[in-house]
Amino acid sequence: MLVIGIAGGTGSGKTTVVNKILQQLNAEGVNVLSQDNYYHDNQNLTLSEREILNYDHPKSIDFELLLEHVKALKNEESIEQPIYSFVTHSRTGDHVIVEPKNVLIVEGILVLTNKELLKEFDLKVFVHADSDERLIRRIRRDTQERGRDLQEVLHRYQTTLKPMHQEFIEPSKNEADLIVPNMRQNSVAIDFLTTVINNSLKKVY
Repeated sequence: MLVIGIAGGTGSGKTTVVNKILQQLNAEGVNVLSQDNYYHDNQNLTLSEREILNYDHPKSIDFELLLEHVKALKNEESIEQPIYSFVTHSRTGDHVIVEPKNVLIVEGILVLTNKELLKEFDLKVFVHADSDERLIRRIRRDTQERGRDLQEVLHRYQTTLKPMHQEFIEPSKNEADLIVPNMRQNSVAIDFLTTVINNSLKKVY
């Protein structure tokens, strides 16, 4: 199994890059685990308490479970991936059964910050975008898809997103094997990345 870690700041376009890769590869042979489903549950806290937590710090991620699931899939075992709700800031209690496939992509803003998880990646990718562009994309996503108001998004960006990016996410770029600029339609970078993946698969299989 080829395991790929894809990181980058909030709004950098990681999901877009992953989707473009899936379009060029045989998607039936690829699993994607999103860091977004591995936030700690925090059901013991009230909703108001959960709303003010720092979700951009590595401690917000249940890396122990994510690492366990990556290792299980590499060992040809199925997993029960949790489903996380950004409305309640907790897990829904439901799961998705994920069966092992030839390629596993693990994506999220913090996936290159965990030393143990890094050991499981055969290829590490960092998606880069300008900070202003990332903020615009974050505002658009959170207001349109997650029901947040503009002031809430801007407050979170200033108090947690930006400082956490500078402290943890940007430095994790140094762990990457490939850095993909994503300020525009970067077909060359995507083509190169899928070629690397295909070549790696041929060596493995």
